[in-house]
Amino acid sequence: MLDLAACTEGELAALALGGRQAAYRVLMDRHRAWAFRLARHHCGDDDAALDITQQSFIAGFAALKRYDGTRPFEHWLARIVINKAHDWARRRKVRRFFAFALPLEDARTVAESAPDAERQAADRQELARTMAAIARLPDRLKEVLALRTIEGLSQAEVAEILGISEKAVETRLHRARARLSENLRG
Repeated sequence: MLDLAACTEGELAALALGGRQAAYRVLMDRHRAWAFRLARHHCGDDDAALDITQQSFIAGFAALKRYDGTRPFEHWLARIVINKAHDWARRRKVRRFFAFALPLEDARTVAESAPDAERQAADRQELARTMAAIARLPDRLKEVLALRTIEGLSQAEVAEILGISEKAVETRLHRARARLSENLRG
């Protein structure tokens, strides 16, 4: 009996393409947490990040034939997550546009449940403020910031995923941090 947990991503992809459903599960188990984090850092919303993550795995598994098993699966999937996050952002802009056409009395209010402790509330508020500031960054800066700083990938890995030079990663990261700092001050 083959131990799927000991298989490489390339081996798992080949097994999945060969019809082993359990190989899909192992790939998803290995990568869903960071894929979710990447999506959340891109959009700033947990529910949307969950949708983006699910869409990314569906698209990734549908395109598994195009995955090069000699390269890191994480890099290949990161590109899909980023593309799905871009799609989500475009759809969100369209929804916002049409939302303004609704009568004011149809607007829905969402009540936030306040945590019991003042400190917890302040921490959550600061986290939400920071996530919103990250979400407002231009995509090219947000992607580098999320992959390099938040996910901890190397400069070379980020460059490979995004298809840019390492110097461009360094420059974008510097600009992202400066813009983020500016957004948080204002």
